[in-house]
Amino acid sequence: MKKIILLFTLLLVSTILCINATAKDTQKEINAIQRLVHRLIPGQEESFAFKLLPNSGKDQFQIESKGGKIIISGNDANSMAVGLNHYLKYYCHVEVGWYLYDNFKMPAKLPAIKTPVTIDARCKNRFFLNYCTFGYTMPWWKWDEWEHFIDWMALNGINLPLAITGQESIWYQVWTELGLTDKEIRSYFTGPAHLPWHRMLNIDYWQGPLPHSWLDSQLKLQQQIVAREREFNMRPVLPAFAGHVPQELKRIYPEAKITKLGAWAGFPDGNACSFLDPMDPLFTKIQKKFLDTEEKLYGTNHIYGVDLFNELTPPSWEPEYLQRVSRQVYESLEKADSKAIWLQMTWLFYNERKDWTNDRVKPYITAFPSDRSLLLDYYCEQQEVWQRTEKYFGVPYIWCYLGNFGGNTMLAGNIAEINKRLENTFINGGSNFTGIGSTLEGFDCNPFIYQYVFEKAWNFDTHKHLDQWVETLADQRIGKIDSNGRKAWKLLIDSIYTAPSTPGQCPLINVRPTFGKYRTYYANPRTKYDNKNLLDATELLLAADGTNQAYSFDVANITRQLLSNYFLQVFKDYEQAYNNRNRQTMKSKEKEMIGIMDDVDRLLASQPTFLVGKWIADARSWGATPAEANYFESNARNLITTWGDKDMLLNDYASRTWAGLTKTFYEKRWEMFFTAVDAALDKNQTFDNEHYNVYKEQVTSFEKEWWEKRIGTFNPKPVGDSKTIAKELVNQYKSRILGKFTVQ
Repeated sequence: MKKIILLFTLLLVSTILCINATAKDTQKEINAIQRLVHRLIPGQEESFAFKLLPNSGKDQFQIESKGGKIIISGNDANSMAVGLNHYLKYYCHVEVGWYLYDNFKMPAKLPAIKTPVTIDARCKNRFFLNYCTFGYTMPWWKWDEWEHFIDWMALNGINLPLAITGQESIWYQVWTELGLTDKEIRSYFTGPAHLPWHRMLNIDYWQGPLPHSWLDSQLKLQQQIVAREREFNMRPVLPAFAGHVPQELKRIYPEAKITKLGAWAGFPDGNACSFLDPMDPLFTKIQKKFLDTEEKLYGTNHIYGVDLFNELTPPSWEPEYLQRVSRQVYESLEKADSKAIWLQMTWLFYNERKDWTNDRVKPYITAFPSDRSLLLDYYCEQQEVWQRTEKYFGVPYIWCYLGNFGGNTMLAGNIAEINKRLENTFINGGSNFTGIGSTLEGFDCNPFIYQYVFEKAWNFDTHKHLDQWVETLADQRIGKIDSNGRKAWKLLIDSIYTAPSTPGQCPLINVRPTFGKYRTYYANPRTKYDNKNLLDATELLLAADGTNQAYSFDVANITRQLLSNYFLQVFKDYEQAYNNRNRQTMKSKEKEMIGIMDDVDRLLASQPTFLVGKWIADARSWGATPAEANYFESNARNLITTWGDKDMLLNDYASRTWAGLTKTFYEKRWEMFFTAVDAALDKNQTFDNEHYNVYKEQVTSFEKEWWEKRIGTFNPKPVGDSKTIAKELVNQYKSRILGKFTVQ
């Protein structure tokens, strides 16, 4: 009898503990979403109630009206956030942007939900970010910007975010323990904005040494980031060791198999990276030391990003070597973390597709258990690698929309094709198709496309029917139902957003000027649409009655592109006048082009997104001393102009149509070009290669001075009303744009 009583008591205690644990977990999920609502819409948080649904093995949310409140239920905080976002977008016409300053207006009275809605996720994984995004967009972010962005990710259902901030703080500890000096370690790192390419085995030592203040602050920031991401049931993808070591490690381990890789993207050999052979026992030792330290400081969800040969040539192309090295890297992960999953971007299978043939891809990605692997099909709007690799030979993969290179500022994105390709992947992509993601290199001027991509991860019909989706998009961007706004966005989606983003896309304003073939590698100012359609869309947008931040941004963004496209036409007139030696017309066109750049700069100054002053001020804010502030500023300026030293392959790769940058950098280059051409004609000479080379040396020297000597000071805050300025400019340029066609 005593035994029965004891067993009953133990069972009762166990049941009570289980109930308490369940209640605690439920409250944890609800607390997370309630805090999000408080941050976003504090004045109306009492109008929402949240409930946790039983675990059914799938992500799901429900929304309904009851008792005067909006009831949002979900299987976890992440799903409830998606439900909240669905209500805001489709009932309140509210779009929450990814930037902290993307404000919006809620309706005074929340719309009721007439019929309860239940929506399931169509896929398990929703991945976001790219190594490059941490350089082109995020290097200067502080916690307030990260906090809002993590809220945005939760609202859009992202549950697999790349989380690589603060890894240099870990590496500093690891390299110190292995015997390297403070100077060796911090000099090996690059400047903050270039760290993504240091992490990807592309460049070392550029703009080092990295200050201690940066290492300390980034460690704390990463702890905040991953803690908040986990509150929303996200599984942060943390970095792991990919074989990248300081060359100085050879001093301590002279027998280690360390190879100097080839120079990358025009950088000198001195900036080339060193690679430790994964077969070397030291590789596994470093892997464990790094992961142990990382887990201690940041925790882990057992998913690690490791990319061995991104835009690099492997030591051998033999399939046996590729299989062996892949297996060895996985085993090093497994020994450090028995639950490790290896995530890889497969950009290399697209970018170096002539070399990465299937007889090499297959042994490389199937060398270890497929359930411990996750691949990112990186640039699916252009080419789906799953289509040419027999669905990645059964290895789990995520379909990704890239959408932007370098943070370039161009209207780009093929919405209809994205819809078509994703729906086809759901049908024909195989059972190893496990999710949807985006691998954008930088946050760009087409934010709605990324939100569209993540809507495709959920099982409702609006995103499948583009006409219906475009109407709701217009309502969200305008802030309410507006017929002109709907017409504007239909025209934009049907005739402008029809082609994918490509590297080097930028307005001609941003290209280093020349006649004939462009002399810089990343220079693609061409568009595949009629600028008259863009003019019509701009006028319709200006006729709409929008008052929120998204509308203000769109007005500036669309008008900016309109004038930039027209600039290309004026340059063609200038070039024709030059060919005819018509100096009077040349002068007239020179003046018009300078005027366009001034007008574009003034329009851009109305938006925080387009301010080089904010980029620079944010960089300077990390400096613990004036010298450090100057260092961070130079690094920030360098990335968006020459990228490295002067006249390198990546010059202008990260060009942006930004206020301040347009006026003091791009416009200055055009003035120098006009002066050089005039000087040649003054001597009755042709502006040939000899003249170009003299002018080019002047321009490249100026470009370096702009970032190295920090030429110009800039306002970090927006000035002016975009709609007022845009209306004025459209009225001014309309008659000139009409009749000019930009189809190339």
